[in-house]
Amino acid sequence: METQPQKRVNALIEQLKTTDKIHLKQAAQMLAVSEMTIRRDLSNQSSCLAVLGGYVVNQARHTISQYFVSDQKDKHVDEKRYIGKLVSQFVDENDTIFFDCGTTMQFIIDEISDDIAFTAICYSLNAFLALQNKPKCKIILCGGQYQLNNAIFTNISSHNPLDFICPNKAFISAAGIDLTQGATCYHFDELNMKHQAMKKSNQNILIADHTKFNQVKPAFICNLDQFNLVMTDRAPDLGYVAYFEENNIGLIY
Repeated sequence: METQPQKRVNALIEQLKTTDKIHLKQAAQMLAVSEMTIRRDLSNQSSCLAVLGGYVVNQARHTISQYFVSDQKDKHVDEKRYIGKLVSQFVDENDTIFFDCGTTMQFIIDEISDDIAFTAICYSLNAFLALQNKPKCKIILCGGQYQLNNAIFTNISSHNPLDFICPNKAFISAAGIDLTQGATCYHFDELNMKHQAMKKSNQNILIADHTKFNQVKPAFICNLDQFNLVMTDRAPDLGYVAYFEENNIGLIY
């Protein structure tokens, strides 16, 4: 017997026979469920569908699917959605914000009110695609050579748009957070943009779900005391809480 999740997935497959993609919000409205339910359906059911850059697409037909390897896995969706709602509340009218790479960024962007006018600086494809759905957002994409593994653009010249922009907030992602080794990530080619954004920004905000704590990855971003605020989905170990208090780093979860 066909389950409700299977019925919803099959309905989306039929819909995608006549269109290239369906926005996640539109798919949820069409099936009278939440966006989270759609994500869970596609994560738990074996099918050719995936959520890429805020859209439901048929991977068999969509040429861009290779860009979102991590997004297709939908890991820790509940945590990312929670963080997205939390961080989106810190986006104010006329902000100029640097959005780092990583799949959590698109959850943040999805939760930002369409009524808020802001400027976004990004260098990853998934953040750029999500930002396109914000009607009052002015997008600055830092271009260059496209890197397939992490879906980012890296500079091919000495000039960078961030040379001429001072964001008032920088949303920085990390794959590892450790009291001794600081914030780290997988890819060394991300470091230049992260470092420059943090140097230019008035407020550096570290964003990571709880699974990133007590992890160390190869590429060193910075020591934790370089951040003004840490936002996550649950309280970290007491050692981190004490460190943040001692160094005047805000902690929100």
